[in-house]
Amino acid sequence: MPFTAKPRTFNAAINETVLGTGAKAVTLGGQNVLPLYFFDNTPKNAPAVGIEITDTGYDATGLPALAAFYDGAATPAERAKKAASAEGVSFVCLRFEGADPGGLNKSIADCVAVAKDVLNAIDVPLVVAGCKNIEKDAELFSAVAEVCQGKNVLFLSAREEDYKTVGASVGLAYGQKVGAESAVDINLAKQLNVVMTQLGVSAQSIVMNLGAAAAGYGFEYVASTLDRVKAAALEQNDTMLQMPVMTPVSVETWSVKEAIMAEADMPEWGSQEERGIRMETVTASACLASGAESVILRHPASVKTIAAMIAALL
Repeated sequence: MPFTAKPRTFNAAINETVLGTGAKAVTLGGQNVLPLYFFDNTPKNAPAVGIEITDTGYDATGLPALAAFYDGAATPAERAKKAASAEGVSFVCLRFEGADPGGLNKSIADCVAVAKDVLNAIDVPLVVAGCKNIEKDAELFSAVAEVCQGKNVLFLSAREEDYKTVGASVGLAYGQKVGAESAVDINLAKQLNVVMTQLGVSAQSIVMNLGAAAAGYGFEYVASTLDRVKAAALEQNDTMLQMPVMTPVSVETWSVKEAIMAEADMPEWGSQEERGIRMETVTASACLASGAESVILRHPASVKTIAAMIAALL
């Protein structure tokens, strides 16, 4: 007997959240099929791939291709413009590493100036990530959200400790999109979405960051959480888990030994840059297969590969 495929679709769907404005605005979500099950139904919006830069720049030692890509780009705005031109890029993520009070402790005014310059330098949507300091991020997000009004910027992220401050300023006062960050736990993710919407932030303005890990470094917890969230959203029509997911892959994958160990120290491992790219692409593809609607990567080669994978599946 011939095999007849039966497409599996759901009456429920992932919320649509728009980032940016104009012709290059990006819409996350909208699908009513399991992750990457594009053979069941063409997705309303394809998964998006972002590229990350920081306000301080990267140490490209041992990463000649990355150094060559940003060659001549001395400022964050110049690096952002080059990043936005990389093949396969849907949006740029600006991470404020320099704002960390335990590091350079850049002033809010300096960070705001950088954000304005970056926003003016790119023609794709902007995502802003903080320094992981609760107090500094709350102040930083509010100030940057104000100068970016009307641009549909996504801020990563509001957490249990600061969701009221970040949600009220970023989402309510300035009409931006809010990342809801939880620690790889479906119950924590749902609870944060519940209290954010109770605060008044629209469900269509929330993007979930469920946590991340490099492949082989506890990634099974990330994958299982993504799987459970998508099952609840689509099969159970749980409206508090139907927000699209953005996973910041770059931070995790470029901090593990496979990506940072110099070739001189471990020559048998081969090229440090190739190792990092492979770790990033493997992790990103696994995140997309598990349920992320978008991923943030660092290396332009990784962006190109993942964007090509998505295009091949459509």
